[in-house]
Amino acid sequence: MKSDIEIARSTELKKIKQVAESISIPREEVENYGRYIAKIPEQLIDEEKVKQSNLILVTAITATKAGIGKTTVSIGLALGLNRIGKKAIVALREPSLGPCFGMKGGAAGGGYAQVLPMDKINLHFTGDFHAITSAHNMISALLDNYLYQNQANGFGLKEILWRRVLDVNDRSLRNIVTGLGAKTDGITMQSGFDITPASEIMAILCLASDVEDLRRRIENILLGFTYDGKPFTVKDLGVAGAITVLLKDAIHPNLVQTTENTAAFVHGGPFANIAHGCNSILATKMAMTFGDYVVTEAGFGADLGAEKFYNIKCRKSGIQPRLTVIVATAQGLKMHGGVSLDRIKEPNMEGLKEGLRNLDKHVRNLHSFGQTVIVAFNKFASDTDEEMELLRQHCEELGVGFAINNAFNEGGEGAIDLANLVVETIEKKPSAPLSFTYKDDDSIEQKIEKVATNIYGASVITYSTIARKKIKLAAEMGITRYPVCIAKTQYSFSADPKIYGAVNNFEFHIKDIVLNNGAEMIVAIAGEIMRMPGLPKEPQAKHIDIVDGQIDGLSSPALSVGEGAKVHERIKKEGVSKRNLMKRQLLI
Repeated sequence: MKSDIEIARSTELKKIKQVAESISIPREEVENYGRYIAKIPEQLIDEEKVKQSNLILVTAITATKAGIGKTTVSIGLALGLNRIGKKAIVALREPSLGPCFGMKGGAAGGGYAQVLPMDKINLHFTGDFHAITSAHNMISALLDNYLYQNQANGFGLKEILWRRVLDVNDRSLRNIVTGLGAKTDGITMQSGFDITPASEIMAILCLASDVEDLRRRIENILLGFTYDGKPFTVKDLGVAGAITVLLKDAIHPNLVQTTENTAAFVHGGPFANIAHGCNSILATKMAMTFGDYVVTEAGFGADLGAEKFYNIKCRKSGIQPRLTVIVATAQGLKMHGGVSLDRIKEPNMEGLKEGLRNLDKHVRNLHSFGQTVIVAFNKFASDTDEEMELLRQHCEELGVGFAINNAFNEGGEGAIDLANLVVETIEKKPSAPLSFTYKDDDSIEQKIEKVATNIYGASVITYSTIARKKIKLAAEMGITRYPVCIAKTQYSFSADPKIYGAVNNFEFHIKDIVLNNGAEMIVAIAGEIMRMPGLPKEPQAKHIDIVDGQIDGLSSPALSVGEGAKVHERIKKEGVSKRNLMKRQLLI
């Protein structure tokens, strides 16, 4: 089979205005970013049409380092729905450069279920991430300047909460000291960087209802506290308008297309392990305005992404999913069943059976929100008929629908069974109105406890001194009604990334609290999760290159360091491209 990037190159793309017209968006409303990408103004959102649309959330079992394929299933489902005559649109998050050049190599789907142009989406796209990074760091610069210019007047902050951001995995920037050097180089102070997807500006962009709401939220961003204990915000700096100007284009949802030329909105990119993990409300509502069926996803497993999708995004936007699809793989289930990572491709029925406990726990959690659930089995080449039949029978016993997804290999054709099941389930048994895990009036501790005990399975919740101090500050500010966004490892229900399966009765420790007053949510940091990830020993950047004017290594099978060296040596000696080497099967 061709690599992802070879499939992407071989797909004949439609001009983006043609794609827009296919879902009834007027040509004059399309703001082109080249031939195949466009911004669509949020003013086109029709709330009445939003209410009529069938929203489908795609989530997954607990993540594995091998991946579950949630984005591929989301795109594939949209393709399958269109194949059976439904007007379907997919709404996804934008990839981050950090994972693209670190672990993943890309995040635009895979095989014959991708959003295109894949290389541009995975790289700079329409510049949204850069705008968010610039806006966030502009606040940092303006705050530092304010402190520097007013220090002679006796002004200062007792505590500064605002950190910088960068869309690169750089562990060396987690903790830094600024202002070293001459007196004119600024005030010496401790600071640090988070990755751009963890920026409060990212959350604000994804939760804002329009430009006016965006500006209001930016004004409310909490930067620190004065020596007399008063909150100091962006409004106090007087620069909310300037920051909004930097985001005036970024707020418009991005329109692209799939490998089968159907419409896709890709906008916003918070990670669910360190932020709320959903694409923008505006992009989802835009898709719901023009699509009868809209497929969207939430990051990582259902304990992270789906929980935040319901408790934060749906709570704040009023949208209601008609169905939730949970993606499972045989490899992922076997890993959660105690099978070692190097052996999960091998048949192991006992390991698979044990791993079903992880799926069961997620299904129970989703039911607690009032959701009708179906299971999409994401098929890999190594999966056996016996394994798939076992999962099918198990789902029957659970009383949840089951379908095999093979969109990676077959595109929309491989997702027709899943699409038919989705339509039938929505028509016969749609989800009930959402039942949230906690109430707005609950205290911050109560909200965290309800998520940790009811969704994760924790028995004891503990807090650091710093976390308790921040919770007290939130109470003093009167912002305890905000929803909670728990940042924790994606690899476990617990805060320990090494505990797989369906762990229960564990201690859940809250290390810190971040007061996102602009995004209007309380971020609780659990365990040792980092909001600035590091790069792996073998970053994907080693395998990304431009050869014969075309990009290799994005969202395609990674080569080892040794193989990569062999490629370049052959290129030097023979003058042959990496693509042609791969075609000759000299490498893969």
